[in-house]
Amino acid sequence: MKQYPLYIDGEWVTTEEKLDVLNKFTQEQYVQVSKASEKEVDRAIEAADRAFRNKQMGPYERYTILKKVSELLQENKEELAQNITMEAGKPIKQARTEIDRATQTFEQSAEEAKRIHGEGVPVEAAPGSENRMAFTIKVPVGVVGAISPFNFPINLVAHKIAPAIAAGNSVVLKPASKTPVSALKLAELFEKAGLPKGFFNVVVGSGSTVGNQMMEDSRINLYTFTGSAKVGLMLKQNTGLNKLVLELGNNSPVIIDKEADIDVAAKNVAAKSYAFAGQVCISVQRIYVHEEVREEFQEKFIQSIKELNVGDPNDSETDVGPMISEEEAERAVEWIEEAKQAGAEVVYGGEREGALLHPTILTNVSNDMKVVCEEMFAPVVNFIPFTDIKECVKEVNKSQYGLQGGIFTQNIDTAFYAAKNVEVGGLMINDSSQYRVDLMPYGGVKSSGWGKEGPKYTIEDMTEERLIVMNLSSQ
Repeated sequence: MKQYPLYIDGEWVTTEEKLDVLNKFTQEQYVQVSKASEKEVDRAIEAADRAFRNKQMGPYERYTILKKVSELLQENKEELAQNITMEAGKPIKQARTEIDRATQTFEQSAEEAKRIHGEGVPVEAAPGSENRMAFTIKVPVGVVGAISPFNFPINLVAHKIAPAIAAGNSVVLKPASKTPVSALKLAELFEKAGLPKGFFNVVVGSGSTVGNQMMEDSRINLYTFTGSAKVGLMLKQNTGLNKLVLELGNNSPVIIDKEADIDVAAKNVAAKSYAFAGQVCISVQRIYVHEEVREEFQEKFIQSIKELNVGDPNDSETDVGPMISEEEAERAVEWIEEAKQAGAEVVYGGEREGALLHPTILTNVSNDMKVVCEEMFAPVVNFIPFTDIKECVKEVNKSQYGLQGGIFTQNIDTAFYAAKNVEVGGLMINDSSQYRVDLMPYGGVKSSGWGKEGPKYTIEDMTEERLIVMNLSSQ
């Protein structure tokens, strides 16, 4: 059984207590990872704090290191992708795409490290300040505490770590307990790339222990977290005046207008609803379909689902693999059964084999059902009919979440009405809610959090603006 140590202050640290990581398809033990105690977490934070205070890397050094990590990701692509498939259950072709995306995230962050700048401030325009000159500079915030989820164990770690390093910060990372190996492999790449010790530390353990200790430590200056709204709120309430970047829950809506290209919409939304078994923050969950095209869309949507391959994530043809655990699959089935008892109808799918839940469609749903109002995080979508776009948008906006949404329509007026009125951080026109490239600003409103991912935008959050005023009165 292969064992992985923690990475603290440039050293690999083995602890007595171990965490079992399962193969998510077979549910058999895959590897063991050392589990951090209070001592290791304190040591990691101390190392990050000391590194930040004693060794300031210049922009070009940060660029060089991040660019090297980007190159190493591609050199080790297949090994990293196979590890993601084993520990996360992500189909191998999607895991390979994740490595490609992470490569871009690091490359973009490397470039942004050279672009951090302030601006001139015309204080001389104020009466009495004619002999003064002012400008701003951007300085790193300090120690970044990063808590990452299981669903993108490389790329969502990259979105936290790469901008933090690009901005000149040090980092303590707590990866998801179900998928910690990817983060430790990333630490290996940073080591090969020459990152000075202490700037990146990985501690593995539960949120209730490691996460809480990080949350309560005053040496951490900024927290970046991707996960549930419940935990995000707890972080907000318990981290005082520290800066936060929160990417939280969602139940993405997609509107299928009567003037949509139904063939394109059905194929696109089916693929984006069930990728990685629906375990993506912007997976399609609520599909609002105009009554005039409802039957046609449903028929073509089901046909598109039938073209998806469900099964072993190690098979390069697989589109939908297992959920992260059998418990999560059971939870999803419980929500489906609860909805059925309240009047919902399963028109396709619903079968479960261990952690594998087949793509599922529900109709006759209502806003108070968990499958609609909560974050499903499973391969399950709801069809909701509408007849008037304005009323549809009102229904869409009843959600507590607002990360991303989509609308399919060939009517420019309808598209712009949705763009102005749907309460989300990003609206995709003639695309599903799951569209994302890594350089764009990505973040939500309402209970979906605040702050943005995307290297350029994250760096804004991970730096402080400092004003410099020069008194030139002696001239």
